Amino acid sequence: MPRPIHATIHPAALRHNLASLSRAVPDAKVWAVVKANAYGHGIERVFEALAGADGFALLDLDEAQRVRTLGWRGPVLLLEGVFEPRDLELCSRLNLWHTVHCDEQIDMLAAHKTNVPQRVFLKMNSGMNRLGFTPERYRSAWTRLNALSQVDEISLMTHFSDADGPKGIAGQVAVFAHATQDLPGERSFSNSGAILRHPGVVSDWVRAGIALYGGAADFPLHNAADWGLLPAMTLTTKLIATQSLLTGYSVGYGSSFTAEAPLRIGVAACGYADGYPRHCSTGTPILVNGVRTRVVGRVSMDMVTVDLTPVPDAGMGSEVTLWGQSSLGTVLSIDEVAQAGGTVGYELMCALAQRVPVTAATAC
Repeated sequence: MPRPIHATIHPAALRHNLASLSRAVPDAKVWAVVKANAYGHGIERVFEALAGADGFALLDLDEAQRVRTLGWRGPVLLLEGVFEPRDLELCSRLNLWHTVHCDEQIDMLAAHKTNVPQRVFLKMNSGMNRLGFTPERYRSAWTRLNALSQVDEISLMTHFSDADGPKGIAGQVAVFAHATQDLPGERSFSNSGAILRHPGVVSDWVRAGIALYGGAADFPLHNAADWGLLPAMTLTTKLIATQSLLTGYSVGYGSSFTAEAPLRIGVAACGYADGYPRHCSTGTPILVNGVRTRVVGRVSMDMVTVDLTPVPDAGMGSEVTLWGQSSLGTVLSIDEVAQAGGTVGYELMCALAQRVPVTAATAC
């Protein structure tokens, strides 16, 4: 019998989340962002459920090739653009749209020999200070691109740094609007946080990422349920042993947890080698037989120990839900678990280890 840990991807949840986000911005087209192998869910496993989007946005050519191989004939956008000149050849062959964020990428286009002009998204650095042309240089970059026979339509894009926080997006929207005044082309700004928190911002294309997968961009201010989102990934395992601790007994490496009273604990087959955060120590929420309880002690490479006080009938073979939806319907938000580990839900999704079997739920 294989080790009982298993991850399940829920196509029905993906469809639900995509529909919810689309309703929030009814006048915009939606990119389904599937970078990082669809945030760890697997492009092939999410493709059919997200095929109702207007396009797929991703990072590298391998991911783009996979989307095309699956049969997608609509728009595909490379969010970081090309990395070397020969990448443009594949953009032509696969009909990829791509971001332009620096002079070097414009130089590559100018030197590219093609009879098929390409659709590009010119990125502005409106305050994120990662990629993009500053507002002062944006118009000159647009002018250079517009003069190239290798370039077809130019769309205008920026990325919000604080859509999920109190600073908000008004400042960046104003910078972008001023710098792009009178420039033609579709606009794209809103990420998941902006779609949910600032749906009134006019954008021709929005980029739906973490919210598609059931994560709340502004957790803990809001959780996924507040936004009507469903978890697209569930990580489950089983108890493989139980122990009874007497008062004063400890458990795990470093004896970081000591029982203050007699306590029955369970040992679950999951650890940091599976992608469960090592820093999810005592107090991290976890479900046993659908009942909320807590992790006790340190997470080991292959095991985690849990308090069985709320589930006295639990024993070897009992279901343990690390995040997602238990078989009894109880939901444990991945954002809650991530917060306990000092990180974000994005990282947990993407860090699921290769040794964990992953399948898509058959019910759609």
